[in-house]
Amino acid sequence: MAESILRTENLTYKYSTGTVFEKAAIQDINLEIEKGQFLGIIGHTGSGKSTLIQHFNGLLKPSSGKVYVDGEDMWANPKAIRKFRFKVGLVFQYPEYQLFEETVYKDVAFGPGNMGLSEGEVRERVHHALKLVGLPESIQEKSPFELSGGQKRRVAIAGVLAMEPEVLILDEPTAGLDPHGRDMILDLIRDYHAQRKNTVLLVSHSMEDIAKYAPKVLVMSKAGIFAYDDVKNIFDRASELERLGLSVPQVTKICRKLSELGYPVPPDIYTVEQARDCLLDLLGKGAAR
Repeated sequence: MAESILRTENLTYKYSTGTVFEKAAIQDINLEIEKGQFLGIIGHTGSGKSTLIQHFNGLLKPSSGKVYVDGEDMWANPKAIRKFRFKVGLVFQYPEYQLFEETVYKDVAFGPGNMGLSEGEVRERVHHALKLVGLPESIQEKSPFELSGGQKRRVAIAGVLAMEPEVLILDEPTAGLDPHGRDMILDLIRDYHAQRKNTVLLVSHSMEDIAKYAPKVLVMSKAGIFAYDDVKNIFDRASELERLGLSVPQVTKICRKLSELGYPVPPDIYTVEQARDCLLDLLGKGAAR
């Protein structure tokens, strides 16, 4: 088994502790995430997924239990928490709202600048991060507030990539974008993972996006882990997911219906591309006959 980069032991976090409003946002989470994995995280609103990921870079401190990053107990020495925030980069939903510097360069340089790197190292990281997100060098001296929504989003992601985290976590990174912008962001995340082989955690409400990009899926429900498995095994449990208020991709439903009607369509199709290839193959066989 591959070495784990993130691990939790009985991780619990409670809001409003000691009051009548006390509630466990996550309860007794035991989880191991392997190095180099691309993991999709899904769950209905209030399932605990956002609370979980905020523990991975120390934004939240456990009420009880432990979080390990690369084998180290994150909270063994609270004064050293900063180093874990450089190891685990977190891109929030609508990250462009956190842009604040005068230029794109300064915004992307902010994180690596706080790591104590030399000016030359920071410059190199900024250039590389902007290249990773598909933005030209000519954009560096522009104000981030002059850019389009999709460009702002990419600048914000570049600011996290510039710190070269071992783990990249993205919380609904395509929220509010049009289909073209969504595909562009998800494609760059996939390409980044393929190039760097770093661990990527993608939180999304879109089953289609998870099916297309994430080989493994974590399903959160009622402050705990409902399932943690390969994408095929997760979506094979379609009826259970629907009872949780989730759903398999629309294309999967269509292909399963075709299968029920007697067409030779495999039920384990989760992306439009898979469906296209399957149907073209079937049409080709029909034409050959």
